[in-house]
Amino acid sequence: MKKRSARHKPANRGLAKPKSRQTVLAVDVGGSHVKVMDNKSLTKREFVSGPHLSAKEMVKQVRGLTADWSYDVISIGYPGPVAHDRPLAEPHNLGHGWTGFNFEKAFGCPTKVVNDALMQAVGSYEGGRMLFLGLGTGLGSAMIVDGIPEPMELGHLHYRKGRTFEDYLGAAGLKRLGKKKWRKEVADVVKHFVAALEPDYVVLGGGNAEKLGRLPKKARLGDNANAFKGGFKLWDGRATRKALGND
Repeated sequence: MKKRSARHKPANRGLAKPKSRQTVLAVDVGGSHVKVMDNKSLTKREFVSGPHLSAKEMVKQVRGLTADWSYDVISIGYPGPVAHDRPLAEPHNLGHGWTGFNFEKAFGCPTKVVNDALMQAVGSYEGGRMLFLGLGTGLGSAMIVDGIPEPMELGHLHYRKGRTFEDYLGAAGLKRLGKKKWRKEVADVVKHFVAALEPDYVVLGGGNAEKLGRLPKKARLGDNANAFKGGFKLWDGRATRKALGND
């Protein structure tokens, strides 16, 4: 197998170090990269993922990339539906072998797995009714209403001309349409989602959100570091309740 590149980045200044002694490793699985960070050093590391990455290979590379780190528990943001800490379906932009995979057994420590958009949504939430859209390789989506989180799969719904919302707003849509038309599609889709779901605000995250320029009405730009923030909060019951308006 071709060796995948790995990159190490300095601590993220936008995240505060936790008071808890428990060390959490957050893993954000994306269609182009897998990114990791722990809640002690706040140093981000990453490696290339792509259409051939399996769950088993992801675990192997994460363990290798963090071999000099010590952590107690793990949070994983997975690009697809999840139940009982296991993927329910194969991802659209990665390899095979993800459905039903037991990450806790593979890593050998307590592990929570949630939809990747939901993990970033938890880290982005500021109360009320929030819709989160992740503009990356695909289109991630989640909603939190008065503290109750709900992962969604809006990206795979039919949009128009035989294509899905993800086909228009994901990376392939950006490449096909060009930046100007893609921005217009994002604005139109956000408008439709706001009308249907009635959020108080929309957070636009993901690697391509920074390409938007002027933001749609009710929308604000998210910070990709919020994916890690959400992953850390999954293991802090009180902090999670407070972040979700339940404390």
